[in-house]
Amino acid sequence: MQIHIQAQGGVPIYLQVMQQIKYLVASGRLQPGDELPSIRTLAEQLIVNPNTIARAYRELETAGVVEKRRTAGTFVAEAGSPLARKERLKLLKQRVDQLLVEAFQMGFGLDEVLKFVEQSELNSQPPGKDSKP
Repeated sequence: MQIHIQAQGGVPIYLQVMQQIKYLVASGRLQPGDELPSIRTLAEQLIVNPNTIARAYRELETAGVVEKRRTAGTFVAEAGSPLARKERLKLLKQRVDQLLVEAFQMGFGLDEVLKFVEQSELNSQPPGKDSKP
């Protein structure tokens, strides 16, 4: 798991860790059931205080993104979790907003963007789905 932090930035380190783990989960790079590095291991990798990682993991658990299993570690929560779905929807909204801003800057209108999405090859079949009914 690759996480990069900016110690000099204005965003607290625990939030940077949280945001990146949420992104890895929402993008599918981390799958439900995948184990996260231990608090100590990730803290050593990032050269930060273990309490910082513990706080990030705690917040992610509260959000339903990860789950702690006693004596086993911290794992990505099942995708069916309503809170995990909420996080994925939040990420999707951010990406759609970014797409719209870029499309508008290029001179496309909303109708053109919607038409393009409808005609997209990906629109006919979600990724990873078999084409059979």
